[in-house]
Amino acid sequence: MTIKSVTPEEAQALIEQGAVYVDVRSEPEFEQGHPPGALNLPIAHLGPGGMTPNPDFLEVFGKGFGKDEKLVLGCKAGGRSRRAAELLVQAGFTDISDMAAGWDGSRDAFGRALPGWSRRNLPVETGEPAGQSYPDVKQRTPR
Repeated sequence: MTIKSVTPEEAQALIEQGAVYVDVRSEPEFEQGHPPGALNLPIAHLGPGGMTPNPDFLEVFGKGFGKDEKLVLGCKAGGRSRRAAELLVQAGFTDISDMAAGWDGSRDAFGRALPGWSRRNLPVETGEPAGQSYPDVKQRTPR
């Protein structure tokens, strides 16, 4: 199974076609801004000493999402979402797209800036809308 790398615009189109956007950033990062309708399931938690892996990541994913559910993963700059995508493919998930530019943006192999979702005039939502926060995602059941 290959992981599809998508631009923010391609991610938006996938969401419009029914894919679920899963933001794997920390809860505070998610609250500051995310694509409308995104679900927050951090691959790592932000603590006083920096980022620490979320030991429940795969378990929560396995309980809350179907192996064939169409998913788009995103983070701040592409690193965490790529790692999450790799873990999920290894766990048997079959329809994973990674928004490589992330929320803020990243750089391509030649060092050119790749603007992320927040820098492309795409819709933005803030806070923890009902049903989208990490505590809510822990209660989710597969579609």
